[in-house]
Amino acid sequence: MGAKMQLIVWMTHPIMESVLAGIMVKRKLHRQFPVFFTYVLWEVVSFAILFPLYKSGPAHYDAYFYGFWIDHAICVAIGFKVIHEVVLNVFRPYHALKDLSTVLFRWAALVMLLVALVVAASSPAAASSPLVQAVVTAQRCVRVVQCGLILFLLVFSKYLGISWRQQSLGIALGFGGYASVELAAFALYSGGQIHPRTMYTLETTSYLLAILTWIVYAVLKESARQDATRLLTSQRWEENLANLHAPETSPDSLIPMFESMVERAFSRTPAENQEFVEKQILTLDRPEALRPSQPETRKG
Repeated sequence: MGAKMQLIVWMTHPIMESVLAGIMVKRKLHRQFPVFFTYVLWEVVSFAILFPLYKSGPAHYDAYFYGFWIDHAICVAIGFKVIHEVVLNVFRPYHALKDLSTVLFRWAALVMLLVALVVAASSPAAASSPLVQAVVTAQRCVRVVQCGLILFLLVFSKYLGISWRQQSLGIALGFGGYASVELAAFALYSGGQIHPRTMYTLETTSYLLAILTWIVYAVLKESARQDATRLLTSQRWEENLANLHAPETSPDSLIPMFESMVERAFSRTPAENQEFVEKQILTLDRPEALRPSQPETRKG
């Protein structure tokens, strides 16, 4: 693909994304997937900013360079949040699974940020800019997560009642396909198997196909989830996680008694606290004191 054709493909992206945004607004999908809608709008806005800088030539090269990589950093952050949004939509009927996924995504975001910062700080001075190193590392991490997301949905779709016509699956499918091609193209380029222009052609073409996938899923009418009575496995996951989150306590457990002791201790003065704790310790040393006293029977 020549340079002119690559430019045409690049210019096609914001046009199709504008169409996608219009369809989402018309079908009110922007309310269901606000983060993904923000991602689509940002892609259009960033093109409107970067394209004039690109066409201006060497005169604004520095502005285009930093704008390009800052745009990539923003897209990586929003793209990672889109993954979270898709997972929450998939786990919508299962509150415990939603809570678990939120915790996992927070830790994953922290780990990716730390990895990106370490790579940027440890990169040689002769290498590319630390900003570039950090953004590229974070981008590769997000692409791996996107590939893992589509694999997860393909494997566990029948357990979660996900239909092939659901918008959440379409979003994941678009990102997963694009991420797979980008990672494969980067691996081939790193091994010296393909030219940089070929890598760029594969990336822009695969992203164009991702936008087409999103448009098709936005136009399609979403089918309903499977009947919940058929999803016994996912229900067991939900129940087990809920039990781990709020375990039942036996009536004979001492934990509630200690919790009430702590609550009462915080509401007392230091002198009262000391007296209260001594009484409780004395009571625990004499278990018979916990039993209610029985009235003495008089002998006739």
